[in-house]
Amino acid sequence: MQTFINIFLGFFIFKSVGAAPITDTVIYDSEFYDTPLGELPHSFAYDEKEQSDQLETEIGTVLPSIIQESYSSAPLTEEPEEEASTPKLIDGSSAQGSGVLGPQTRDGLPTCLLCTCLGTTVYCDDHELDAVPPLPKKTTYFYSRYNRIRKINRNDFAGLNNLKRIDLTANIISEIHEDAFRRLPQLEELVLRDNRIRQLPELPPTLTFIDVSKNRLGRKGIRNEAFKDLHELQHLYITDNNLDHIPLPLPESLQALHLQNNNIQEMHEDTFCRMKDFTYVRRALEDIRLDGNPINLSQTPYAYMCLPRLPVGNLI
Repeated sequence: MQTFINIFLGFFIFKSVGAAPITDTVIYDSEFYDTPLGELPHSFAYDEKEQSDQLETEIGTVLPSIIQESYSSAPLTEEPEEEASTPKLIDGSSAQGSGVLGPQTRDGLPTCLLCTCLGTTVYCDDHELDAVPPLPKKTTYFYSRYNRIRKINRNDFAGLNNLKRIDLTANIISEIHEDAFRRLPQLEELVLRDNRIRQLPELPPTLTFIDVSKNRLGRKGIRNEAFKDLHELQHLYITDNNLDHIPLPLPESLQALHLQNNNIQEMHEDTFCRMKDFTYVRRALEDIRLDGNPINLSQTPYAYMCLPRLPVGNLI
């Protein structure tokens, strides 16, 4: 009997629970989690129709903005691209019309593509050039060694007011215009060794270093008093040129004079010193090379009395 009563009560409880309405889980906002239901600011009882209308409205408005934009009939406007900056040459001028790597050469290539430009230095070594290429205006050092340049024209270096060094070693230069270097206001070093030069042009007074060794200057390739006004000149190298004399006068600033392997046969007592002034001392000129010449230095001992060191050469 007791067992029957327990079964009946269990069936009744199960039926009652099954008849209870199923409600959705309520997610409480943290702001109202501890607030009693009666104190909430608004009621949670909504009319079924209002809920349906609101649901439709929400469904229409929650469409992602990117999809809404795709349905928009307004034309899309592109932001104008920022105008690219105009590339500048080594001299700061515009590259338009002359290439981004320097002026055009006669081969149709920009100089700084045909050669190598590092800062204001231009290297054109061993490129089989037959002429000086157009150089950027701010070029300071120019190297064009081991090429086939035959001639230096008047305007090859025109307007290069910053140019300090020119090195044209090992070309086949036989002719240089008289004004090719004279108008360069800052030129300090001129290297023309191992060419076929027969006549030196006018030289700017700013030069401190000259090397014209291994050329064909001979007895007439250096005009009289060619170095007289070069008051900054310190090094003068004229070896292997078949010279038959020492080019005079030499500037007081001169420190090194190399004349070896020429055809110099005699020297005067006032070549380096002053015959009538035995107190004169020429301290700067410490390096004189006359070896390889058919001259006996012991025959003119007074020619070296003012020097700090004797020249190197034949003393027998």
